[in-house]
Amino acid sequence: MFPVGDHVPVTTWMSASEQAAAVRSGEVSAAELVEASLEAIERLNGELNAVVTVVAEQARAEAERVKPGDDRPLPGVPIVIKDLLQLTKGIRTTFGSAAGVDFVPPFDTALVKKLRSAGAILVGKTNTPEFGLLPTTEPRQFGATRNPWDRSRTAGGSSGGTAAAVASGMVALGHGNDGGGSIRIPASCCGLVGLKPSRGRISMAPLVPSAATLATDGFLTWTVADTAVALDIAAGYEWGDFAWPPPPTRPFADAVGRDAGSLRIGVTTVAPNGADVHPECVAATEQAATLLESLGHEVDEGAPRWDAEEFVERFKEVWIAELGTSVEALGPVLAHPISPDQVEPLTREMLETARQMGVIQGFRALGTLRAYARRVVRWWADHDVLVTPTLAQPPIPLGSLQPDPGEPALQTLDKAGAFTPFTPPFNVTGQPAISLPLHQSADGLPIGVQLVGPPAGEEVLLSLAAQLERAAPWSDRRPAVASAA
Repeated sequence: MFPVGDHVPVTTWMSASEQAAAVRSGEVSAAELVEASLEAIERLNGELNAVVTVVAEQARAEAERVKPGDDRPLPGVPIVIKDLLQLTKGIRTTFGSAAGVDFVPPFDTALVKKLRSAGAILVGKTNTPEFGLLPTTEPRQFGATRNPWDRSRTAGGSSGGTAAAVASGMVALGHGNDGGGSIRIPASCCGLVGLKPSRGRISMAPLVPSAATLATDGFLTWTVADTAVALDIAAGYEWGDFAWPPPPTRPFADAVGRDAGSLRIGVTTVAPNGADVHPECVAATEQAATLLESLGHEVDEGAPRWDAEEFVERFKEVWIAELGTSVEALGPVLAHPISPDQVEPLTREMLETARQMGVIQGFRALGTLRAYARRVVRWWADHDVLVTPTLAQPPIPLGSLQPDPGEPALQTLDKAGAFTPFTPPFNVTGQPAISLPLHQSADGLPIGVQLVGPPAGEEVLLSLAAQLERAAPWSDRRPAVASAA
């Protein structure tokens, strides 16, 4: 399968599922996998800045306890956890902010417990923009994460650190979360599979989701199979969860090998907010549509009615209100109030705006978004899947979202919206959506295509995504930083 002891190829070229099988069979040890991962982090992280906290000794100690024959789903498989929302016992969780650099949680959240119980070994926490606010990972506290395909460009955000870690071969599977596209965006930028599961599919326990429940956790991987395995581990109700979708008919991993059937698929390259869409992103989607038709699916041009202007304004209001609420609630958790000089200008302006916002305004915006969701989801009464570009642009240069000189930091939100128009609607509707690395630009940059399933339709998406992966494999496309390893 692979040269035992040749550590870097083990983590760079093997999927998480292959790593688990190799440990199970005794072909390689968990200790070897962890050492290979730590070596890759040490060698590459200075350039990419993907991992902000490394837990080498803890990872080595855990690896020694994993033995051949371990029948857990991910025995000895190194993983990373995004440094936002999910808490790790005894390991700092900073939220990408100076305000959180000294916060060490006293417990693991439910998702982290599930991953550990499945045999996965945490090797580090990954970089994120402050409080996950932006679709590029350039926090003031830790500096920019660089894209392994082109170090002058963004790895995406807000799960950009995880995406860079997976794409460069530091790990084969990494955690992310997605409140407006934050798994799908970096998946597109870094050439990975990125699934945003249905609302409530993965519990945030014991944390309480925000009022809008826009965010959900998920994973970034090289393969659809790894994504399905990780979802099987992570999914499920925890006592007291606010909402939860129905369980799958069978394990999600089974969907990967299941016939997708003949699906009714709509395709659009028109951005919901009217943003310009780069020709490469249009081409990626059109090529995917042609491929889907050749595979026997019924494909037509079409999309839900977006009501763009109203959606954009209400989404910004809810985003600002959520940020304000979260920062206010975080103060007691950190055991100190968050002062203005601890946060970046964008966070500060959003917080000030949120404090001036009336309760009626915030709840009215949320109600408008929920009515919007009803209108959008009706489109799936006549379709199974919607296909769009994941992003309106290839990975943008670092610094592109900075406000213009003399302009307020809030201008950044409009610039972000022009880059990421296709992802936020499905955080509002709560539907599952996945970005697949189906295309590369003329200069070799990854270009993702987004597939959006019906409510609670992860099985449909995984079956279709696996069919596309078999028809147009992407596993042999690796960035130079990984190939050189």
